[in-house]
Amino acid sequence: MRRTIATLLAATGLVLGLAACGSDDSGSGGSASADQPLKVGVSPVPHGEILKYVADNLAAAEGLKLEIVEFNDYIQPNVALQDKQLDANYFQHVPYLEEEVASKGYKFTPLLPVHIEPLGAYSKKVKSLAEVPDGGVVAIPSDPSNSGRALNLLATNGLITLKDGAGVKATEADITGNPKNLKFEALESAQLPRSLDDTALSVINGNYAIETGLTPAKDALALEKGENNPYANLLVVRTGEQDDPRVVKLEKLLHSPEVKKFIEDKYAGSVLAAY
Repeated sequence: MRRTIATLLAATGLVLGLAACGSDDSGSGGSASADQPLKVGVSPVPHGEILKYVADNLAAAEGLKLEIVEFNDYIQPNVALQDKQLDANYFQHVPYLEEEVASKGYKFTPLLPVHIEPLGAYSKKVKSLAEVPDGGVVAIPSDPSNSGRALNLLATNGLITLKDGAGVKATEADITGNPKNLKFEALESAQLPRSLDDTALSVINGNYAIETGLTPAKDALALEKGENNPYANLLVVRTGEQDDPRVVKLEKLLHSPEVKKFIEDKYAGSVLAAY
């Protein structure tokens, strides 16, 4: 089944009309007026849905206007933030951000954790991990932080063992035991749900699982726990702009009891509040 998927979906550019005036091209950041809309790049689910809830129900009381721009991959939101096409983004966890900063030199600052999308292992071929066949193909995310995360999930559930101390940066080279002789296929995260027809098991990021109709809390054969989880998603801004009054207002709202209840009610355990 070896194949390389290098397709990155372009940003949809879907801007939800949350501000009557829209945004201008001048931009973002410290030069923006406090009454301009804050333009935030998101993954559609759950990030976009959470921000839409904030915009529709909470933002006006704080005098905050939001523009939400949806992206269908994990690359473009940071590119757009770097290029000042966005004021902030909300789609990533700190281990992924650290990789991006190390490889691309971004000067970004993460704010406080908002939610966790538990990574899950899914299958159309088997109904339990015990049924995964010898030599079965397991698809995992291709980016290093999420591939290490996937390997840790498999190790936690007994399918493989990892070298002591491998941690979140684990790679296939850190596998010390593979009793089922599993074969690993690294795919771009957005492609993982499509791989289910071809694999014994696919380890899928929570947002892409939900987008494709899976319910992590019900459908995953193995699911990360929320406790002590380092993969909480959060708002990210260019360094030096974390005190932008609009960012401060959004941070307050994202950590409000109302947003926590929205996450709990809407996602029923498939997304977890991280505060």
